[in-house]
Amino acid sequence: MTTKHSQQFIDNMKQMLVAEKEKLEKELLSFAKKSTHVANEYDTQYSEYGDKSDENALEISEYLANKPLEMQFEKLLRDINKALERMDKGTYGICKYCDDPIEEKRLEARPTSSACVSCKKTLTQEV
Repeated sequence: MTTKHSQQFIDNMKQMLVAEKEKLEKELLSFAKKSTHVANEYDTQYSEYGDKSDENALEISEYLANKPLEMQFEKLLRDINKALERMDKGTYGICKYCDDPIEEKRLEARPTSSACVSCKKTLTQEV
């Protein structure tokens, strides 16, 4: 099934997703580096402040603050990449469960959505 949204809407959403992807990658690179072992993954880095105990404590504290951010940003990047793949396939904006169009308001609020509100509520048992 292919999308029922206008090409202008898809183009606007793509532009927004690409901008968000670039922003996330830049932010990640400020405290992590790309993993050499896993594609599209990052490794949070320890800062080097020195060898004194208070400097070591600061390094650990900073690492522990950045690691959850790394994980959250990686998840957001995966979601964005999947949405961009759906755009390339022509299936962006179509619910992966019922094949109905996802409302534009939902996509504007959560551009990476792959499920309509009805299916999402059913999945999370909010009916």
